[in-house]
Amino acid sequence: MVVSRRGAPSRAPRGLSKTPDHRILVGDCVNEMSKLPAGSVDLIFADPPYNLQLASDLKRPDDSHVDAVTDDWDKFASFAAYDAFTKEWLTACRRVLKPAGTIWVIGSYHNIFRVGAIMQDMGFWILNDVIWRKTNPMPNFRGRRFTNAHETMIWASRDPNAKGYTFNYEALKAGNDDIQVRSDWTFPLCTGSERLKGADGKKLHPTQKPEALLARVILSSSKPGDLVLDPFNGTGTTGAVAKKLGRRYIGLEREKKYASAAEKRIADVEVVPSPSIAPFMTAREAPRVAFASLIERGLVSPGAKLTDSKKRHKAIVRADGAISVGETVGSIHRVGALVQGLDACNGWSFWHVETPKGLMSIDDLRAQVRSEMALLEAAE
Repeated sequence: MVVSRRGAPSRAPRGLSKTPDHRILVGDCVNEMSKLPAGSVDLIFADPPYNLQLASDLKRPDDSHVDAVTDDWDKFASFAAYDAFTKEWLTACRRVLKPAGTIWVIGSYHNIFRVGAIMQDMGFWILNDVIWRKTNPMPNFRGRRFTNAHETMIWASRDPNAKGYTFNYEALKAGNDDIQVRSDWTFPLCTGSERLKGADGKKLHPTQKPEALLARVILSSSKPGDLVLDPFNGTGTTGAVAKKLGRRYIGLEREKKYASAAEKRIADVEVVPSPSIAPFMTAREAPRVAFASLIERGLVSPGAKLTDSKKRHKAIVRADGAISVGETVGSIHRVGALVQGLDACNGWSFWHVETPKGLMSIDDLRAQVRSEMALLEAAE
């Protein structure tokens, strides 16, 4: 008999965690999501059953057993049954997702194409498919197919015309040597000390995902303080990473042994220092700071000389925030363009000032002001 994916054991408690910011609820994911407020979740990561359709145990050429996914929660009577299950939990996810929220779903060739088609039919808008390429995949023991060395993640917004969804493009690019991050990611399978083990010394969950994979998902598409939901919590990888990165978390899990292990795992996680996870502020998002503010704060003095990085051009700082070159008076941008014979100039990056530490860009001084402004805002 095929066991339903939805029914929670009658003995399972309704919730394990007493920590409001990081909760694990034990029960059917659809039922538990129905209790959450509509439009309350910023990011969903879903690792649903893959419906691997394993008819029998896998064995190696030496006849030894392969520790594959043979649990009842991955067994479905038919593709129609799997599709119905998929529509049900995706409908629940869509209800709790904020209008600007996004969802990630991971799967293999067994299920991801069916899931993707259903998501499109339901109105989700696919933003990317991301390939997780495994550096240490399980070999193909029968030698009749290519080695399955990757899984696919679908990243989608709730609606086709969704605006304001989070994508931390600049931060990702900065961490990738100023190169755009591609849609193929390389990480090893979860192994070693990160892999949770049971009392028998064997892996507790057959499909535990690596924390590095979840870190990139969460860092790319959420902000500190956002609420992250995982409807298939498992051993709590999403929750552990979410907490570490300063996000709030709700995990849903129908198997008590997984939920208990995940609760302990998440409780042991320490949040990284806040400066390390502060949102990456782009120039467009940064608060406006006038050049006069640098003078008012004593970072640049009236009468000081500005120069370009190669000291070819010089200008005098006026008390009113303008600068002058000979008889010409104007903004740092206008005068910077004039001395170079250009139509436009970013005066912040062009002009420098001598300091006890050497020549410094006035843009670096502006960054100090913005940092002070951010600290004051945080204190409020």
